[in-house]
Amino acid sequence: MCNKSAKNVKEEEMDSDSDDSDVSMSDSDENGQEIESSDDENEESEEEEDEVIKAIRSAAEKKRDHPPVIHCEDFITDISFHPHEDLLAVASIVGDVIFYKYSNEENSIVRTLEVHTKACRDIEFSEDGKSLFSAAKDKTVMISDVESGKLSRFYDKAHEAPIYCLLVVDENLFATGDDEGCVKLWDLRQNSPNPVYRTKKNEDYISDLVTNEAKSLLLCSSGDGSLTTIDLNNRKIHMQSEEYDEELTCLGLFRSESKLLAGSSKGRLFLYNWNEFGLHSDIFPGTKSAINDLVPITENIVVTACEDGVLRATHLFPHRHLGIVGQHDLSVEKLDICNNGQFIASSSHNNDIKFWNIKYFEDFEKVSHKHRKHEKKKEMQNNLPSSKVQNAADFFSGLC
Repeated sequence: MCNKSAKNVKEEEMDSDSDDSDVSMSDSDENGQEIESSDDENEESEEEEDEVIKAIRSAAEKKRDHPPVIHCEDFITDISFHPHEDLLAVASIVGDVIFYKYSNEENSIVRTLEVHTKACRDIEFSEDGKSLFSAAKDKTVMISDVESGKLSRFYDKAHEAPIYCLLVVDENLFATGDDEGCVKLWDLRQNSPNPVYRTKKNEDYISDLVTNEAKSLLLCSSGDGSLTTIDLNNRKIHMQSEEYDEELTCLGLFRSESKLLAGSSKGRLFLYNWNEFGLHSDIFPGTKSAINDLVPITENIVVTACEDGVLRATHLFPHRHLGIVGQHDLSVEKLDICNNGQFIASSSHNNDIKFWNIKYFEDFEKVSHKHRKHEKKKEMQNNLPSSKVQNAADFFSGLC
């Protein structure tokens, strides 16, 4: 984009120089001083061209502020950052989990775990980071020791249908949801291979599971378009929302857990007040491209992973589209944020994982976010500092 812009600028300058030169030659018969004026314009043109080249070189030589891209051989099904170390776990469609040590300079493989016989669909670290939980299409749940890579616990035939998602609730409990809408709760203190609670209130796959800090409620989104809430203390259904004509694909908590946000297959964001999960309180329209995943960045900012390959940032209170965080060539499937909040990682259909430095979001909470309806399209196309595409206005601002 930069090269093309520079080329256009150069061609326009050359056309302008040619026209001016013709004028100066015709006028030189009457006034020879015009030739000197043309030389001055050529010098100014060359100086402007030099500034464009300098801008291009400066952008190209800018030091990378995030880890390089990870290219995987197999389709990536999930990613998960370690809660304390610079470690990223990557799950694949062949059932393996690969641990990467990441830094701004390079990424290196620490170890590979061959844990499942079919696609490993969801992975998550324990709160202390010592264990990795994994759930798969083969209907099993594995718990592996992170340091040694050895299997520490194994749940065979944990579900009757392929498992779609998993959530570590606390040091003792974890939850799983499958393709047919069944949710199960497991207690590590029990030696039994059976769950301590089971329910099936949904008619389609359980897409995501989240809980609050108090661990009082388990929130379950589903492909049938409804949100199911489970009372973890009494282990019973707390509430179920109405069904939408679109899949609910992902969940996130905001505003000190007073708000729940749900992404949908039609690109919309549904906002719920806490403990009022029967009906949404607000809807944020998007680009109509399915939202596959979302991650809370601050109490007010969410980044969404979309089917069109774009990562978008949205400010919730007040509502405003902040712009594009980054891009992939194909659909973005999974997102996660690292332990110190500096990076988010995203995976896409072309088997790559990209890192985005989002430290700049710290400053967004310090400014007023006034929004006008006619600016929505401009905001949706705005490229934020982490984006690999530069806004044309930003690029040429240094040339004025």
